[in-house]
Amino acid sequence: MNKTRLGVNIDHVATVRNARGENYPSPLRAAIIAEKCGAHSVTIHLREDRRHINDLDLKEIKSKLTIPLNLEIAATNEMLKIAIRHKPSFVCIVPEKRKEITTEGGLNLNHNSRVSVFIEPTITDIKISKLLGVDGIEFHTGKICNLINKKKPFKLELSKLHRAVNYATDLKLDVHAGHGLTYNSAKIISKIKKIKEFNIGHFLIGEAIYIGLPAVIKKFQKILK
Repeated sequence: MNKTRLGVNIDHVATVRNARGENYPSPLRAAIIAEKCGAHSVTIHLREDRRHINDLDLKEIKSKLTIPLNLEIAATNEMLKIAIRHKPSFVCIVPEKRKEITTEGGLNLNHNSRVSVFIEPTITDIKISKLLGVDGIEFHTGKICNLINKKKPFKLELSKLHRAVNYATDLKLDVHAGHGLTYNSAKIISKIKKIKEFNIGHFLIGEAIYIGLPAVIKKFQKILK
């Protein structure tokens, strides 16, 4: 069985940089460190308002990175054109506005990027994703992670997630998970073996302040084995 992949989201390196309007800390440097430490992919979210990652970050990281780049974007014509121009390995369509993904359309980028959508772990959303013709889905794990982090009962949500993963896998969709993941929640959720990749960012970057980015990546790799 293939081991679970780790995707490192470096958005919040750019958040810290932009807080002071400086050119440091560098998202590109973080991406290269993640690659050297064995991350399977690097995720960046190019938001419409460019609140953290910007267009230059995308260009530089895409040109220097040798592992897959997972570009998260909204389902807009502007972002579609950017994705087609830069041709990242993976494209994940995420909701930035409270609209259904299905109303936007145009998800077939037709340039060999693997396209996924960021959805809630529900059977209805999985069915819609399959109809859209995407290659994979990333389940939003925020709800269950919040329950775990606050030491509240989470087994019902874990059961729902497990069911959703099995259903999506049966439909031949590549299944990923992300949002709110910490050491503890990643350890619990990673017991669902059919999740192929975990994309972890906010906690990972925050923890790196104390023990360094390589140490945090290695710790998550150990958890996901």
